[in-house]
Amino acid sequence: MRPVFVQFRCVPGRTYAVADAIYDREIVSELYSTSGEYDLMAKVYIPEDEDVGRYLSENLFDIDGIMRTLTTMTFKAF
Repeated sequence: MRPVFVQFRCVPGRTYAVADAIYDREIVSELYSTSGEYDLMAKVYIPEDEDVGRYLSENLFDIDGIMRTLTTMTFKAF
């Protein structure tokens, strides 16, 4: 499994609804509210044989209330 971090900018007033919808999909290992440009940050483990972009698009990015996302790939844990 390959860990990636995804940040979500939500439509104003929709952050909690988006967080609930993300959590209901049961594919994130951790989900946090954040300050700054983005409202939420999730840690997602992507199966090695999956295309990261397609996996995230099909499993998360169709949630109503998401305005923008930022995906950070990971390489090595220290």
